[in-house]
Amino acid sequence: MEHLSTVVDERAGKGMRLDRYVAECVGILSRSQLKARGCTARCNGRDVKLSRMVYPGDRLELWWESAPPADLVPQDIPLDILYEDASVVVINKAAGMVVHPGAAHREGTLANAILFRRLQRMAQQNTCMVSPIPANSSTKSPQKEIEDFALEERMGPTAFLEKPPLNNDRVSLLPPVQRPGIVHRLDKDTTGVLIATYEDQALAFLAAQFKNRSTRKTYLAILQGSPPAPRGKIETFLTRDPSHRQRFTWSTERGKQAITFYRVLRLFRGYTLVALYPRTGRTHQLRVHMKYLGCPILGDRLYGKKDSHFPEASLMLHAFRLTILLPGEKDPRTFVAPLPETFKGMLHRLRKEQGMTPQEERAWPPS
Repeated sequence: MEHLSTVVDERAGKGMRLDRYVAECVGILSRSQLKARGCTARCNGRDVKLSRMVYPGDRLELWWESAPPADLVPQDIPLDILYEDASVVVINKAAGMVVHPGAAHREGTLANAILFRRLQRMAQQNTCMVSPIPANSSTKSPQKEIEDFALEERMGPTAFLEKPPLNNDRVSLLPPVQRPGIVHRLDKDTTGVLIATYEDQALAFLAAQFKNRSTRKTYLAILQGSPPAPRGKIETFLTRDPSHRQRFTWSTERGKQAITFYRVLRLFRGYTLVALYPRTGRTHQLRVHMKYLGCPILGDRLYGKKDSHFPEASLMLHAFRLTILLPGEKDPRTFVAPLPETFKGMLHRLRKEQGMTPQEERAWPPS
């Protein structure tokens, strides 16, 4: 993440658009680059749009994603694949894997892995070879069976899936070399289901569904403490935390709208297992919303505190289920990512401390 703090000078004259001032007077990024890298801005301490008029003396702060390396290299990184066809691949992302390359992560990312698999397919069609750069990361063997977590009847809000528009020409995408098939993202330490593509047309088709919110997503999380109600809806605006550039915070009047539904699945002593259903896809949305409820996600060092009972806990947030319409199909598919061993191990420890009988264990979770 890049950051700029500056004061508007006399070159703004009697007023100039913020993005134009940054592009023409500061010269650090063009207007198109500001948009492509998800730039957010503050003027005199308030969140503003890039189209906001600025004047001499205004104090500006901007944040934007670091530029992906222009020389993105293909890497043969093993992936836990849940589904794959000619245009789409669905994986169970491991903890610690970065999705997008950046200044601090030029290799070993999901983008490197997808680029390799994409070029490998092209090579097979053209009978040529691709030389990957070996990765030092390890992975679990693919799991064939989907764990039955008894959530089929707990899908949360009964929103109907809408089919994406057939004309996807207006979907804004980064160049393939910078974003090879990456449709959406998960945080580095978040595990679970993630979809990517091998074809630009499929990328636009799937990206449109995330843009118009016609996908259905279910996350599982273990919280420190418990929510105020067994189920509910959280609707706030998210904005950058002025005191910590890596964090976001909530607001009731400015920022980007963020909506999350939640349902309590199991109460433990001091902890809660919940299902989360985000209707928007803002950065750190679920992590911020759980902190908003007063029960941060266990293992979240950024938005919570180190847990005294489980100090070694990693982020207990798992993208469990994704329902989406694939290119060329009439009905949406649902993909489920098995829980990682760390998450299952934490649940086992919590259940054991709860004193559950073997019969209760087999019947868990309760209906």
